[in-house]
Amino acid sequence: MFELRNRAEASRFWAAASPALALLITVAIGMGIFVALGKDPVQGLQVFFWEPIKSSYAISELLLKATPLLLIAVGLAVCFRSNVWNIGAEGQYIVGAIAAGGVALMATPDTSGWIVVPILLAAIAGGMAWGGIVALLRDRFNANEILVSLMLVYVAVQLLQYMVYGPWKDPNGYNFPQTKTFESATQIPKLMSGSRVTIGLLLALAGAGGMWVYLYRTRAGFAQQVGGMAPAAARYAGFSARKGLWTALLISGGFAGLAGGLEVAGPIGQLTPYVPAGYGFAAIIVAFVGRLHPVGAVLSALLMSMFYIGGELAQSRMGLPKSITGVFQGLLLFSLLACDMLIAKQITWRRAQ
Repeated sequence: MFELRNRAEASRFWAAASPALALLITVAIGMGIFVALGKDPVQGLQVFFWEPIKSSYAISELLLKATPLLLIAVGLAVCFRSNVWNIGAEGQYIVGAIAAGGVALMATPDTSGWIVVPILLAAIAGGMAWGGIVALLRDRFNANEILVSLMLVYVAVQLLQYMVYGPWKDPNGYNFPQTKTFESATQIPKLMSGSRVTIGLLLALAGAGGMWVYLYRTRAGFAQQVGGMAPAAARYAGFSARKGLWTALLISGGFAGLAGGLEVAGPIGQLTPYVPAGYGFAAIIVAFVGRLHPVGAVLSALLMSMFYIGGELAQSRMGLPKSITGVFQGLLLFSLLACDMLIAKQITWRRAQ
């Protein structure tokens, strides 16, 4: 019979190369799926991996999709490295969008463009507040943060639905469940003309750089990581597990909320029931493919945004269902988990007794 045994020493090369191997496995399985569905696999790969980068406009759309994924993934990386399992970044993203939308709705045609600053601050505060609920319930009542954060996603969705169907519904919107379009002053500034990419991309890159400095060049970041890897050693060193819990969830919630604010005050331009786009869940894959490292998250966010754009193009050009995006995301995660398992363990044959 087959059994798994721990390796004496894991390969450093494969530990670094496993995300690339997982991508190759995902591509191979994806080609098999295209063949099984009666589609041209070469066209399928072209749609997913060439179309999103074939022109400057396509690259700009790729960067636009990557921005919220990178922001959320960087925050989640801090959580996961601290052994705090925040699965509800989608809810924090939604509440950040709601908070940003509330400030944006206060604007008038005469409002200064500086209102963008309080919009983004409100988004960060909204995400932090939603993450803070998780921290509070874990801290005071020892509630499981996985279940609490996940359930709060659905509460956030219902809150958004209430606002766009109720008090914030546009009276001139022909009964559609949406707010009015935000004033031009509230729009996040764009990086270049002819592109939808906003300064949110620079904020995301700055956030990744800032998290790298925090995690690897500060005592507080070192304490966060030690608390996640070796709780007993962290207690012996005098690091507070309670402080680590709150820090991780507030950072993660703030980054997710900022991503939501950048979306509604950027490319969306209003609040609608379709603000939840699954970025909070996809960012979990981004964080792990990026090895829970801020720099790795940049590359994996670009890859995941290719899956989003490729999935949309596959629907329109190849007649594939919308779920094809989720299929590729899931394949990438499971392939990575399989590679990581085989790095740490080896399959051996043992005769049955």
